[in-house]
Amino acid sequence: MECTIGIGKTRLSNMKFFKLIILIAAVFLTSGCETGNDNSGSSGSENFVFQDGFETLNNTLDELFPLNGSRWTSIQQVNPSNSINEISISQSIFIEGESALRLFANSSDNTLSKMNIEKEGFNAFENDKVLIKADFYVNSDANIENLLLIDLECCSCWDNTANVDNQCPGVRLQMSGGNDYLSIERGKIGESTIQQTSFKFPRNEWVTVQWELILANNDSGVNKLLVNGTEIIHTTGINMPNPEKFRDLFAQEGIDFNLQEPISYERIQIGATANPTSENIELFVDNFSLSIEKYEP
Repeated sequence: MECTIGIGKTRLSNMKFFKLIILIAAVFLTSGCETGNDNSGSSGSENFVFQDGFETLNNTLDELFPLNGSRWTSIQQVNPSNSINEISISQSIFIEGESALRLFANSSDNTLSKMNIEKEGFNAFENDKVLIKADFYVNSDANIENLLLIDLECCSCWDNTANVDNQCPGVRLQMSGGNDYLSIERGKIGESTIQQTSFKFPRNEWVTVQWELILANNDSGVNKLLVNGTEIIHTTGINMPNPEKFRDLFAQEGIDFNLQEPISYERIQIGATANPTSENIELFVDNFSLSIEKYEP
């Protein structure tokens, strides 16, 4: 397949094209800038920045998973009983560069349908400021209430001695409160959804989502959500697992349960992280970024 790189409307000569390919390859290998990444269990964080526009040289998914771990970690694909979900690089629908990530999640049946991409290798602790940004294109006019688009999770904090399946506690972005309303779902940390019904999520066009968090396991946490630059949620409230709350919830079932501390989020998923709807959903993702820094009031 012939590969061409376009800058604006200009096509490059063979020699310039070859030089640009070398440059792009070097940039791709360092597309995740992980500064002071701390996996040692420390209660403090240093800055972390990861960006990916899903650009590839050969239009293959494998290029998103280099051995040095600088891009994505894995794919989560959970197919419903009688159909196969899809993930690919799209060179027909994108907002910047020459490609985007395409995901197709079939409707759920007895199995909850999931089709997303995952990034690990970071730690976001209490009092950290987390900024997540991505462009979405939902290629559907169907009812997508309850569709989940982004999950920020802590899997390592689970008490594996309790003999209870790891639920990877965390916070998520979900269509909630109606067909077209993006909200902050907190059920996996034992809290209610932060809903809004003032701004409908556009369809069949590119939409920029920006999610800002100042992490806390109490009501001092900050939760902001912007869609196409419009702030639709800005409120305080818990956005991290609270060890005492989890201990009390499991105690009601007669289970001795203790979250592993210090607690930090260390995995993010983006795409159709869960499609519990009765509709098949095709969506595209471009220009993803995640940054973590210590919050200084």
